[in-house]
Amino acid sequence: MISSNEYFDGTVKSLGYISATGKSTIGVMEPGEYEFNTSAKETMNVVEGELIALLPGETEWKSYKTGAFFKVGANTSFKVKSVGQTAYLCQYD
Repeated sequence: MISSNEYFDGTVKSLGYISATGKSTIGVMEPGEYEFNTSAKETMNVVEGELIALLPGETEWKSYKTGAFFKVGANTSFKVKSVGQTAYLCQYD
């Protein structure tokens, strides 16, 4: 079953699904700054565009462009700045 998710007054939208490797969401973010909370380990893949992320335990923002990814642990939070519209694939462990 495909689920539809909308966050931050519709500026982040995603579709959730179950693949052969587990739960995933694929979505798009409008330009802006967002903070997400995690309940499971996540791998955030930038499909197209650029995310600038401030990851847990880090003090500096880092850029992730098309083809790059970052990992975030469970039960934490992270911040991202979307540069233009950015498409992403989030895979949960």
